[in-house]
Amino acid sequence: MKYLVILLLGATLAFGQAHPAAPANAIGQENAAKALALIDQAIEALGGNAYLNIEDMTQEGRTYGFHHGEPTGAGGLYWRMYRFPDKERIELGKKRDVAYVYNGDHGFEVTYKGVRADDPKSVADFLRRREYSLEWVLRKWIHEPGVALFYDGAGVAAQKDAQQITIVNAKNESVTLYFDSSTHLPIKKSFSWRDPVDREKNIEEDIYDNYRPVEGVMTPFSVTHFYNGDMAGQRFINSVHYNTGLNDAMFNVSITYDPFKPLPKK
Repeated sequence: MKYLVILLLGATLAFGQAHPAAPANAIGQENAAKALALIDQAIEALGGNAYLNIEDMTQEGRTYGFHHGEPTGAGGLYWRMYRFPDKERIELGKKRDVAYVYNGDHGFEVTYKGVRADDPKSVADFLRRREYSLEWVLRKWIHEPGVALFYDGAGVAAQKDAQQITIVNAKNESVTLYFDSSTHLPIKKSFSWRDPVDREKNIEEDIYDNYRPVEGVMTPFSVTHFYNGDMAGQRFINSVHYNTGLNDAMFNVSITYDPFKPLPKK
């Protein structure tokens, strides 16, 4: 069940416009301008002002996990509440009795036992995918000093003709985005990172499909996540709403117990 939570990030929409500084030389400026034009086209295709004015999002659907491309179970229901940039709550199960809350850089698990700090590795995985999520790349990275845009040319992504760009931030972290050549919508995102323990390079990719208009915003109702080339998870959205004014209380939780400490003797 916990792995399904990690799979829920990475597929969220991007909430921002991009206008970074251009490279100094003429060739670099032309290349960056092509990349920026594709980003602007994508934002317009996603809904323009309706898309840019998104502040929060609520989703309900079903998520599935995979191991080496094989299903790990029957999947599960989820409810996801997100407020840009760093507040998120994911509730699992028919009764929604298990929740994972992320507020800033802190993660919590909420069950019938109370609230505990989430596993550090799970929090690190979640924060990494949030940092590389579309909304952070297109709303935060682009406005940071030292960001660079590169137009990589035409290609194929998710069996569709695509235009490819790469965005590199000041920390030398990079994300490659693929836009449908016909609709201009994002259809794929790819990034790599190096494991701090074994130093191995890992590649994560998300495929966005089945776009539908919701409240003026084109929304992918199907998202597939790949990890080092293997399908790792899928999410199918049943319903989504934007700008509902989510209550702060659902994100403001406090630890009530430590599972590693013995209960006090009565």
